[in-house]
Amino acid sequence: MSAPADAARLPAAAAPRRWWPAARRGERDPGAPSWLTLMAFLAPALLLYAGLTAYPVVRTFADSLYDLENMDAPRFVGLAHFVAIWSDETFLRAIRNTLVWSFVAPFLDVATGLLLALCLYAGVPFARFLRIAWFTPVLLSYVVVSILWLWIYNYDWGALNLALRALGLDGWARAWLGESSTALAALMVTHAWKWAGFNMVVCLAALHALPSEVLEAAELDHCGWAAKLRHIIIPMMRPTLLNLYILAFIGKMKVFDLVWIMTQGGPMWSTETVSTYVYKRAFAWNTFDLGYPSAIAVVWFIIVLAAAAVLHLAFRQREKLEY
Repeated sequence: MSAPADAARLPAAAAPRRWWPAARRGERDPGAPSWLTLMAFLAPALLLYAGLTAYPVVRTFADSLYDLENMDAPRFVGLAHFVAIWSDETFLRAIRNTLVWSFVAPFLDVATGLLLALCLYAGVPFARFLRIAWFTPVLLSYVVVSILWLWIYNYDWGALNLALRALGLDGWARAWLGESSTALAALMVTHAWKWAGFNMVVCLAALHALPSEVLEAAELDHCGWAAKLRHIIIPMMRPTLLNLYILAFIGKMKVFDLVWIMTQGGPMWSTETVSTYVYKRAFAWNTFDLGYPSAIAVVWFIIVLAAAAVLHLAFRQREKLEY
């Protein structure tokens, strides 16, 4: 008897089981929502994304290829704007300042947050009050923070210069935001002060999540705080610290409001960032040409994507090395 005939005589219980899902056999899952239902829920979010994110990005790319001084009759210039920006000294200065912000300042942010978290973890006096006080700046807007630190940095009656004069360090008092050598560093300190509380909370949660057995073993071996921090705590917190650094890096690549309120890019372009320079060329200088600032925005968009990809690859490689 042939094989097909033998298979036909098999009882239903002995029939081969089907391991593929019903959806692959063309059968519809009765519990699955219909496409109409899915689109009804997705449509509002997709429309907002298309109108407020996708369309402005596409329009910026398109505007970068035109001279828009006359909006009624835009003139196609191709890649002329992209060639011109690399000879723009102000733009190159803005790139340098922004990269300094993005690569150097996150170390200050994360280190400050880690230091505050270690203080709370060690049980300093008034820890409950300090936790609230150190986190409060995170809740303040950039406008409030900027005005507050403008008062602190004031040359005549600012708290910083008054403290230096009270300690007999009159020679150290200076116009912190009025000198090119100190303005950018002063803005970094202000930014670190605002976000130290956020980094503190994250680092404190990571500290409490560390295995107590390892820390107790280090104490039994008479390991001091400095050695414990260097050889145990920081290596075990490395993924958390790297994540905080990447978040701070991405945020500082687009920094605008703090710089604009406190210095507007001055003095002498020493605190100019790409975001503030694009805003000036588009709206503040009354040039009425959105083509050139659009080209700057496109170039910086590509640079940010490339930097984020490099950091992502470096972080992923570090994770592989750890395991």
